[in-house]
Amino acid sequence: MYTELNSILNTSPDSFTQGEFLLVSDRRSDASFLIHHFLSFYLRARCKVCFLGLVQSFSHYSAVSQRLGVSLAQAKEKGQLVFLEGLNESLSVLISQEEHTGSQAMDFLRDPTVGLRSLYEFVQSSVRSSGSEEGGSEEWGPPVLLVDDLSVLLSLGVSVGAVLDFSHYCRATVCSQLQGNMVMLARCNGEEDEDEGDDEGSERLLKGLTHQCSLTLNVQGLPTGYCRDIHGQVEVCWRRRQGEGQNTQKKLFQYKVHDKGASFFARGTSSAVL
Repeated sequence: MYTELNSILNTSPDSFTQGEFLLVSDRRSDASFLIHHFLSFYLRARCKVCFLGLVQSFSHYSAVSQRLGVSLAQAKEKGQLVFLEGLNESLSVLISQEEHTGSQAMDFLRDPTVGLRSLYEFVQSSVRSSGSEEGGSEEWGPPVLLVDDLSVLLSLGVSVGAVLDFSHYCRATVCSQLQGNMVMLARCNGEEDEDEGDDEGSERLLKGLTHQCSLTLNVQGLPTGYCRDIHGQVEVCWRRRQGEGQNTQKKLFQYKVHDKGASFFARGTSSAVL
């Protein structure tokens, strides 16, 4: 959990806004460190977390979370964390077995044109469950849905429209009905996807998700190129409904990722450039 980022977003595990959709994106950089932050943040806030790990394993997130002072194994045992390991689930779907013991969340891999209804149903059942059936009697706070990379669904043959429908239904359930939060990561290529068809493209997906969210954190590489002491910059954009219109506020920060966290600072104020 990154204290400086919490200060920028004016939030903490003890006090955070409910019903929010946070979109994390990256271009010529890697924004996955923000997913690690929000995972530890919401677990510390005692929220019920559903994590769709589509590109990384549980052991990967567990190792990083351990450095941030959070035990994913313990959260899973208590019923606070539901983790879908997309890599393993995909293998069980693609490699035919007589007995399919996994969930049906990744069944769309058999026919991507059917959409992501099975994945949404997995999310719906996970965020609505109390967790007591996992052996714990503790009461958890509002539900949170985390997705480590929606863009990977495009490479699996799912259309942009189907992914946007999935995020829309998840937002209606998690944010609107249950007053929980969503954090989704979407990656973009270095340049506009000019060669993509009308139904595909990470840029189209990002634009559609941006219309749905209330806060975006767009991570980019430095325009001046590689720097040892500054790893990149993040543009934070708040989108608030104001009457029939929308009020947008943007701020730009630079950051450096450490082994056990990350530092954020206003552009040009790093000790490396002073």
